[in-house]
Amino acid sequence: MNIKLLVISKTDTPYLQEGIDTYVNRLKHYVNFQIEVIPALKDQKGATPELIKQREAALLQKRLEGADRIILLDEHGQSPTSVGFAQYIQKQMNSGVRTLVFVVGGAFGFAPEIHRLAHDKISLSPMTFNHQMVRLIFVEQLYRAFTILKGEPYHNE
Repeated sequence: MNIKLLVISKTDTPYLQEGIDTYVNRLKHYVNFQIEVIPALKDQKGATPELIKQREAALLQKRLEGADRIILLDEHGQSPTSVGFAQYIQKQMNSGVRTLVFVVGGAFGFAPEIHRLAHDKISLSPMTFNHQMVRLIFVEQLYRAFTILKGEPYHNE
């Protein structure tokens, strides 16, 4: 199985990028994982949040394939525990899904058409995080999920 994290705009905070890189390197032992960055929109001056979401949706749709299992990282999604998330990953692997695509939207969230494409929605917390921090939190939780599935001591319960 392949897992992709699809994000809008690059991570420009060095300490967050360093943390992301740490967990991406650790994930290589478990799964084919990549982060795909869609460049930030240009010329947003005067654009409404709805227009920005529509423009981002068009860019996201170009990166998605019909066989992808699409999971939005969205504040209105289910909030699994780390063990529950590991079980979710295992279920996806068992079902024969070829590529899981987790998507982090822009600052205003997702356009309705992206919500319609999604198979699931997961919330990392009832709190709000900036979009760059979400990336680090997500890759750490994905790494944690694989260590849970392998019975390794990283996760204490």
